[in-house]
Amino acid sequence: MKKLKLLVLAFGLLIVAGSSAYAQNKTGYISVDNMVALMPETAKLDTLIKEYQTDSLQPRFNYTLTQFQRKDSIVNGKDSLKTPAAVRVKMREEMQQDLYELQNWQAIVQQATEAKQNQLLAPIYQKVYAAIQTVAKDNGYAYVYNKEALLVAPPADDLLPLVAKKLNVKLPPGATAGK
Repeated sequence: MKKLKLLVLAFGLLIVAGSSAYAQNKTGYISVDNMVALMPETAKLDTLIKEYQTDSLQPRFNYTLTQFQRKDSIVNGKDSLKTPAAVRVKMREEMQQDLYELQNWQAIVQQATEAKQNQLLAPIYQKVYAAIQTVAKDNGYAYVYNKEALLVAPPADDLLPLVAKKLNVKLPPGATAGK
């Protein structure tokens, strides 16, 4: 009987010790995408993307179109017989590639724009993740979740205001209203 009491007491102590250790693990969450959207650097992205499309992508389209038209006039124009047959065959192959690019230009622009946007966003995300790490460490958070990734989660603190403060970003009114 004495051993049973001792065993129950030891088991009780383990449960109490485990629950008190669990209680010390603070949990927080943050919407990383919302924080990135609030960053001043993000506001400049639209301008940089438009410049990229205008300065890089549009000249590429114009060049491809010009080359296609030039090759078409050589292959199908009135002086096409003056061009050697091997050259005409080679140009027809190149024209098919050019035509494919011109016909699929919207998809090419979308892919190139997304790649450029990801390239420009990468350092901003790194900066936000570094701030989240610092805020979690400074404020004793053992777990920080991305708000959009969880359907069900234990009660936690929204770290958006703390991370915004760390990054010197002013929050608009109601930015944390969706707790």
